[in-house]
Amino acid sequence: MRTLSKSQALWQSAKERLPQGVASNYRFWGPEETLYVDRACGAHLFDVDGNRYIDYRLGYGPVILGHADERVDNAVCEAVRDGVIFALSHPLEQQVAARLIAMMPAIELVRFSPSGTEATHHALRLARGYTGREKFVIFEGNYNGLHDHVMFQADLDSPRERPVAQPRSRGIPGVLAELVLMLPFNDCEALERTIGERGHEIAAIIVEPILGNCGGIPAEREFLHLVRRLCDEHGIVMFMDEVKTGFRVGPGGAQELYGVRADLTTVAKAMGNGYPVAAFGGKREIMELLGNGVSHGGTYNGNRVALAAADAVLDILQHTDALEQVHARGRQLQAAIAEVLRPSGLPFVFSGHPSMFIFWFAEQAPREYRDWKGSDHALYDKVAAGLIERGVMPEPDSREPWFVCAALSEQDIAETATALEDSLAEALGRPVRSIHVNAGI
Repeated sequence: MRTLSKSQALWQSAKERLPQGVASNYRFWGPEETLYVDRACGAHLFDVDGNRYIDYRLGYGPVILGHADERVDNAVCEAVRDGVIFALSHPLEQQVAARLIAMMPAIELVRFSPSGTEATHHALRLARGYTGREKFVIFEGNYNGLHDHVMFQADLDSPRERPVAQPRSRGIPGVLAELVLMLPFNDCEALERTIGERGHEIAAIIVEPILGNCGGIPAEREFLHLVRRLCDEHGIVMFMDEVKTGFRVGPGGAQELYGVRADLTTVAKAMGNGYPVAAFGGKREIMELLGNGVSHGGTYNGNRVALAAADAVLDILQHTDALEQVHARGRQLQAAIAEVLRPSGLPFVFSGHPSMFIFWFAEQAPREYRDWKGSDHALYDKVAAGLIERGVMPEPDSREPWFVCAALSEQDIAETATALEDSLAEALGRPVRSIHVNAGI
């Protein structure tokens, strides 16, 4: 079993200097369980106590190639020798922009930012500036960053057809809720009704093609194409948040898979393999408002570290089989998980894309956020805790997908399956039939 004595000692000292002893609320797992990482390599994390984990969190998705990928790190090291930020432009901006535009045809012009939160913040401002409207539509289960305008979630006690948006945090001005129209995900009827009634007030429809903080629930093709049609009919900006799906589910993101083009798109995460880089882009006529009435800036926008990483990552994703490897490993991992779960007799389904998915203990695949309540998420949480104890690291919360990187090996998948079998047996309080898992399926 693991020992966490060094992590626990670090937390005791860190809590005197950092709220909860961490740099982000989501890294606090409790006084005894909060981990401190020593290093990471490939598909593995090593904590300060020397415990090794097969990493399926991957920094919440950015690490598409594997931790400490030499190709990316070498490109960054080479670039920073000539400085990092200049408060002036540099040629690498255009080079990375050209790669983005080539991979995502919906993007005609692009601007950079350091994080997905900032990208969605600026893109929403731009949509408002373009339309002259202030309200926007988001969907139950959406996660679009940590700026006040989008930090709302559905009150699950409110009517499904007309959900009430409530702040995710104290400190968010209540007046902002008046600008938010929240709707159920994948519900064409509710969307069409709302846009028919209030389309003239709406600047943007913000949609994640796969709900990255809600079990990887995918949008249905009909639903996304309806969003596109309604935006065209009512002069609304279709805003696709591909911070998690961009360059992970395909070279052209989810828009390539669904055959739809958004007016504005945000990307981040897999774009930098862990380096802090993001971007937003879209139609020329919208993007050209930047500097012509709509403000956008940032000291660290397009810094050399971020863009050197992005340049290397996008080149690898565009010209090697790295993404095919990610998707193949994801399918192998799903097959291994299914082989463990099937003999238990428990109902289970997969949700998401092979590169970012989760399994739910439920009879039917989820279509919307409220389906999570009907799954046995308490059992999942127990299984996830058991996996972490055994050196396999999914997100402990059943709403966060498992992310797959190109460095994941068949041996890692086999070890994951063994840990899952033991964790499930422990959570159920009964043995699960022993099986031989073939990770090469």
